[in-house]
Amino acid sequence: MKVLITGGKGQLGIELLRQLYEKEGAYKIMSTNHDTLDITDLEKVKQVLLSKQPDIVINCAAHTAVDRCEQDIEDAYRVNALGAKHLAIACEVIGAKLVHISTDYVFEGNNPEPRREDDKAAPQSIYGSSKLLGEEYVKTFCKKHFILRIDWLYGEGNNFVKTMLKLAETHKELNVVDDQIGSPTSTKDLAGVIIALMQTAYYGTYHATCEGQCSWHDFACMIFALKHIDIKVNPITSKEFVSLAKRPRFSVLDNFMLKLYGLNHFRHWEEALRDYLENEEASSGEI
Repeated sequence: MKVLITGGKGQLGIELLRQLYEKEGAYKIMSTNHDTLDITDLEKVKQVLLSKQPDIVINCAAHTAVDRCEQDIEDAYRVNALGAKHLAIACEVIGAKLVHISTDYVFEGNNPEPRREDDKAAPQSIYGSSKLLGEEYVKTFCKKHFILRIDWLYGEGNNFVKTMLKLAETHKELNVVDDQIGSPTSTKDLAGVIIALMQTAYYGTYHATCEGQCSWHDFACMIFALKHIDIKVNPITSKEFVSLAKRPRFSVLDNFMLKLYGLNHFRHWEEALRDYLENEEASSGEI
């Protein structure tokens, strides 16, 4: 089976490649990035997919700089919406399955109940709006699609966990937002679920996050506790943390559809974080 990954140098792309290669030849893997496949160029997308003829395309490419999206509005829509549309069109032409990665930002984030897949979307930022339009294009132009909404992702590369540990090297105390709630999600868990799901014909929209919930402040405290780092972490409000884009206050997602299909293989976020920190330490000696 041939699998083509866009955004192959990102956190999720790297983990997908790692797990797919571990399948011992079960997959022929093609990884692309912006330099080798610009998904905003429809003709280029058609050309690459027609020549490579993948059975599955996993779209990890996105404009994810949430604050910058507020200023680079055209770029955000070009990548997050048109890029998804182009891949959907090309996948439909060749009969390929399309796995598209979306986000919790498609929701307003003010309701303190976990969101299910069929709950009404109401994005509050350019990032969320552009990703929601990308979802609509995927549903419109590709019959065999899987849309996965994710939350607070971390893996190999720049992420919140590594940022906190890096800051702890030079600070005795940190201020971290305590009124935004989500589910820290390991790329290891997410990649495993994607690989299991893409082998099915259970097309549709899914929420795909680790279990449990916490604030960014709770997340930071757990990181330092697991690493035995003595540092003071001060809780602050969103108003005290200046940003261009409006963040969801409550972005917890309910993996309802994965549960129905028996594919909710996500661990609790604390267990997944412990595993991540232990494996990173074992492989590199430090994070």
